[in-house]
Amino acid sequence: MAEHTPETTSSKTHKHTNRLAAEHSPYLLQHAHNPVNWYPWGEEAFAEARRKDVPIFLSIGYSTCHWCHVMEVESFECEEVAKLLNDWFVSIKVDREERPDVDKVYMTYVQALYGGGGWPLSVFLSPDLKPLMGGTYFPPDDKYGRPGFKTILRKVKEAWDSKRDVLVQSGSFAIEQLSEALSTAARLDKLPDGVPQKALKLCAEQLADSYDSKYGGFGSAPKFPRPVEVQLMLYHSKKLKETEKSDGAKEGLSMVIITLECMARGGIHDHVGGGFHRYSVDECWHVPHFEKMLYDQGQLANVYLDVFSITKDVFYSTMSRDILDYLRREMIGPNGEIFSAEDADSAESEGDTRKKEGAFYIWTSREVEDVLGEHANLFKEHYYVKPSGNCDLSRMSDPHNEFKGKNVLIERNSTSAMASKFGVPVEKYLDILGMCRQKLFDVRSKRPRPHLDDKVIVSWNGLAISSFARASKILKGEPEGAKFYFPVAGTNSEEYMEVAEKAASFIRKNLYNQQTGRLQHSFRNGASKAPGFLDDYAFLISGLLDLYELGSSVFWLAWAIELQHKQDELFLDKEGGGYFNTPGEDPSVLLRVKEDHDGAEPSGNSVSVINLVRLASLVSSSKSDNYRHNAERLLAVFEKRLKDTAMAVPLMCCAADMLAVPSRKQVVLVGRNPSAEFDSMLAAAHASYDSNRTVIHIDPNDDEERGFWEETNENIALMAKNNFAADKVVALVCQNFTCSPPVDNPKSLESLLSK
Repeated sequence: MAEHTPETTSSKTHKHTNRLAAEHSPYLLQHAHNPVNWYPWGEEAFAEARRKDVPIFLSIGYSTCHWCHVMEVESFECEEVAKLLNDWFVSIKVDREERPDVDKVYMTYVQALYGGGGWPLSVFLSPDLKPLMGGTYFPPDDKYGRPGFKTILRKVKEAWDSKRDVLVQSGSFAIEQLSEALSTAARLDKLPDGVPQKALKLCAEQLADSYDSKYGGFGSAPKFPRPVEVQLMLYHSKKLKETEKSDGAKEGLSMVIITLECMARGGIHDHVGGGFHRYSVDECWHVPHFEKMLYDQGQLANVYLDVFSITKDVFYSTMSRDILDYLRREMIGPNGEIFSAEDADSAESEGDTRKKEGAFYIWTSREVEDVLGEHANLFKEHYYVKPSGNCDLSRMSDPHNEFKGKNVLIERNSTSAMASKFGVPVEKYLDILGMCRQKLFDVRSKRPRPHLDDKVIVSWNGLAISSFARASKILKGEPEGAKFYFPVAGTNSEEYMEVAEKAASFIRKNLYNQQTGRLQHSFRNGASKAPGFLDDYAFLISGLLDLYELGSSVFWLAWAIELQHKQDELFLDKEGGGYFNTPGEDPSVLLRVKEDHDGAEPSGNSVSVINLVRLASLVSSSKSDNYRHNAERLLAVFEKRLKDTAMAVPLMCCAADMLAVPSRKQVVLVGRNPSAEFDSMLAAAHASYDSNRTVIHIDPNDDEERGFWEETNENIALMAKNNFAADKVVALVCQNFTCSPPVDNPKSLESLLSK
């Protein structure tokens, strides 16, 4: 469990203190002692801009963002810059993780106007919040023919004084145009026939065209691990296999396998502490941008689990454990809540005031020798550690020589080849590497740690809940006696279910209002002011469905159904179809967007379609029809996107195909739960990879469960009643309204599901 010391701020030890000192967000607190007179987003700031009749300078970032730190040091800690901002503007700071709704409005504006975006996001607004101009990171002074931040401030001030009307008019026009473009409505009630299959095929082809056959991954540097792309390729590969196009199926699976293996061996993977960094700056997954984000860990653990369930290769199950054990060790709070992120930057030694990117994670050759002694040479050769530093595999790895003499661990040769070279049996070789990593971990633990963003975000917790729940049963497919090496803990996989349940309980207790049925978006020293957004509902519902299907209480399924009802009430466009990203109740948020892009995180709309398909296979026919209708209307909103730019929406392509599948497979387990037999049958039900399968389990002796199914789906209740046997657990596999004869052992169930 992560040791956690809350950040405190005290005005006694600081020359400056602004309004951010009263906030809870770690990012806002980082700026609480800048000389800039920052305001948090809210009416006080807007009123001050109106009173002074000056523009607003809006700066959006997040606490683990490297370039946000750079701009703070260069500009926001500079008295000269602060004076310009304080005299001419009202300055507002926003944590994009706390207010993704505000971020979305102005990021969309900057991307539409300038063709790109990123953080820190820097936007100038009129007092009524219309954007005037914007950009991302600005250096303090002019250089390379580009204006610096001080020049920009002067130009905006001059433009405000001399041609305010033109500026405000263009900002209003931009918002009107964006509003129109982003709130598209469905042309039809459902997608035309054939569109889902064509979109799936097109997306797979476009990804295959961008595949890097040397290093894996889709696209070129910088390389982000986008699990939605892997999910698409796995889903498409299975579809090809089912239609007996085995060559295409193998090719797609091979791209995924090579990608996940190259990532696992690369420096983007933290070999010493587990988990994955944000992205790689080079094409070979070597030198990462060192921050670690919860949303990456949750999704990556899931795709490694998927590939394990297809290949049964322990390499992939070990990688999912590596990620989940990192989260358990470093990112889980005292009440089961899962924290957001760890920073890229840290001090090189205690007392250093300036932080450097990656300082916590990198090694000199001498450090490795001092720590590992007799095994240093073996370890250095295995991880390509060199006295001159190893960030030389690509000209993009270290263009500014920041890591000269430093090493980012990377595996460039196979373990068996290296073991053979050193004349050591493979198992002994792995033992030595594990022992070395443990020693380096212990030394590293004494270094100044990167900042931990201990904010709890509902959507990201939903992604992690899903992976912990799935691991609890899928990992039961590992061969008996499988050996694990540090940083993998090798715990009983059932413990992962406890982690998932605790995280869900924390959200229900702290971020859910039982009277209103609403979620809040995030928690730190109490719930944030921001309401739950679409992603919070969609990702949490998905996690709760996994919690239930993988063997936890029907209580979580009941909550998922309640949340889906509330999501429909708050976000569904009843006229035009699809879900908006916000409830639309905050007048300071100028755009309600229907998000479709599946990027580093999937879109709430894509996840919602899959949730609706899953829920439709669990409830009675009238409710089921309603879920399917909402999913069909939603996809119809994005018909053009699915036809023209399928590669931007890989998960939505999978979701559209899932909805088009004529009949979803249902596995119904009936028997005494908990019991070892029940667990084994559940593991068998989840042993093979299949996104078009729902697992339903019921213990007819449990009054709560029986009552739930009698109310939710009488067919399930009846099936349980007719197939209950006191001394065994039986399974039925149903499709097209017909069920197989019941089976009562895991092997028979696996064989039934593999047909």
